[in-house]
Amino acid sequence: MMRSLYSGVAGLKTHQTKMDVIGNNIANVNTTGFKSSSVLFSDVLYQTSANATGATATTGGTNASQIGLGAKTSSIQTSITQNGSAQTTNNTYDMMLSGSAFFVVSRGGTNYFTKVGSFGVDGSGCLVNGSGYQVMGWQVDPDNPNQIKKDTVSALYPESEDNKVSSPQMTTDAHLTGNIDMTDPELTSVDGRAISVSIYDALGYNYTVKFKLTQDQNQADKSLYNLEIVSIKDSNNIEITGTDDPTTATVEGGYKATIGGANSIQVKFDAGTGNFEYVGAAGQKNAMLEIKPNNPNEKGDVFQSVINGEAVDGIDVNFSYLTRFESNGKSTVKAVRGAADSTGGGRSMGKLNDVSIDETGKLYGVYTNGETKLLGQISVATFANPMALEALGNSVYTTTQNSGYFDGIGTSVDEDGGKISQGVLEMSNVDLSAEFTDMITTQRGFQANSRIITTSDSMLEELVNLKR
Repeated sequence: MMRSLYSGVAGLKTHQTKMDVIGNNIANVNTTGFKSSSVLFSDVLYQTSANATGATATTGGTNASQIGLGAKTSSIQTSITQNGSAQTTNNTYDMMLSGSAFFVVSRGGTNYFTKVGSFGVDGSGCLVNGSGYQVMGWQVDPDNPNQIKKDTVSALYPESEDNKVSSPQMTTDAHLTGNIDMTDPELTSVDGRAISVSIYDALGYNYTVKFKLTQDQNQADKSLYNLEIVSIKDSNNIEITGTDDPTTATVEGGYKATIGGANSIQVKFDAGTGNFEYVGAAGQKNAMLEIKPNNPNEKGDVFQSVINGEAVDGIDVNFSYLTRFESNGKSTVKAVRGAADSTGGGRSMGKLNDVSIDETGKLYGVYTNGETKLLGQISVATFANPMALEALGNSVYTTTQNSGYFDGIGTSVDEDGGKISQGVLEMSNVDLSAEFTDMITTQRGFQANSRIITTSDSMLEELVNLKR
């Protein structure tokens, strides 16, 4: 009977432990990224009152007689790899991490791990969680701004002072596109076909260049066309061209504008290819538009490009996309800033407008001037036995001897088959229906074990009462 008393006590303790775990699960049913735990019981030592015996020629074998000494808590396991449901927040730095990986966060130089992707930025532009832990990842390769350098993880600063501004770039390319109809009356008029294009210098100042396209009347087949600069205006719409010099257009403030070394260039239609080509020096297929300050210390840097292997100031203008077909006497020629592959268009200075995060954790800055710049990548950590991680509170974990260790570099989330979702948070994975069912069975188990004690006490009382 004394053994049954202690077995009952052991049962009460184990069921109380299980109730504590259930209570913690239910308390965190709405905690972002919380991982529920479960308790496993096991029996304890047995007292053997009779050993097992083997069979003989005259007697059979007998089993051992053992009396159990109750139950104990075998383990408390956390469902750390089971994802909770997703909650859409549309916040820029809210992220949900699917799969078995963990975000890497750091405080005081020590790395920790979390499933909670509720992040923001601090005063220095560093990506942090709600408790001030820095979010760790990889930086942009300084030798290649479009690549990530996968090295030892470090704090990410998507909104640092350097990332808040996108530097301007000068326009290096432009191209003409559309169709020329040789019967278009605009082409034979004094004003010609009006064409304009907006360009930028190296400091981001904007200019509008206006051309006129006219047909060379000296050609019987009407295949030769002249493209002439009419005016150049700055961002204040102030015209900065105008001169009697046929090769340059002297502009206000000491600027001048030329095309291919002259104010007027010629493009010729090739009947064999159906395209137009620039008529110029040998090897020159494109015209060069130049806007150059006589005094380099004045507004903006010069435009610079390369032609025939030599650096020159100018914008490469490509005419090869023009066609010449009959179109009811109307031409559709227009100038487009940048090359046909959208490079070389230039841009003004831009301010950081938004941060986009793709499924691999790469952060991109989206700027008001249209540039998208790589800012870094979030690194994640994986473990051979993630359930062995030790919870420290604040939704962070640390490694143990049985979980495996973090190598300091981490991995990309997609290498483990997972992904990062922006504007989404992972909710608790607590299943209330399962928790309440476990609560009922735990309560009944606790009651049954308490009955062991009261019944054993009654039996002891009867034994004591044998002597009155």
